[in-house]
Amino acid sequence: MTDFAARRTMMVDTQIRPSDVTKFPIIDAMLTVPREAFVPGDYVATAYVGEAVPLDGSRVVLEPRTFAKMLDLANVELDDLVLDIGSGLGYSAAVLARMAEAVVAVEDDEERVEEAQALLSQNGADNVIVHHGPLAEGAAEHGPYDVIMLQGGIAQLPDALAAQVKDGGRIIALFMDGALGTVKIGYKIDGSINWRNAFNATAPLLPGFERERGFVL
Repeated sequence: MTDFAARRTMMVDTQIRPSDVTKFPIIDAMLTVPREAFVPGDYVATAYVGEAVPLDGSRVVLEPRTFAKMLDLANVELDDLVLDIGSGLGYSAAVLARMAEAVVAVEDDEERVEEAQALLSQNGADNVIVHHGPLAEGAAEHGPYDVIMLQGGIAQLPDALAAQVKDGGRIIALFMDGALGTVKIGYKIDGSINWRNAFNATAPLLPGFERERGFVL
């Protein structure tokens, strides 16, 4: 029988800590949440390798290092309300649930929404709501949010999502330019978001976050 707890410890010791992610809430959550429970069955054995795990189509569960460094940037507090865009089967939401007061996870596939909600309940993440709808629209009815995280690449941030960041809140997104990407943190101050580059990473674009094509005659 596979010792997933040992694999979680190895993931943290070889992928997370060496990336200068040392905050206790992040380490504790990533040591506790069973990543293998939130990936498709064919990928359970590879849940803890240092790579993104495919969901379907172009969707993935972000590689542990990238996700952990995004969490480190987000600096989630116990009284925060977090919006998790593209949480797949719920892994990122389950980790965030251990760090925040409540999490709203957004998924655009109805079957995946139902599966994620069931998996989250089975794993004790009772402070997560899984919202069904287009990823780029977020979940305005539950906001505004202290923290918004996007679990995949984007080419641009829709205005609808920017509007859901609480003033004084922050958003963490991986902006892709071709095959290269930069994770940025945006701080919302007086209604506008000020971005700061953080680190390089890569991930497939989330649906609905492609760059709009200009009108050409």
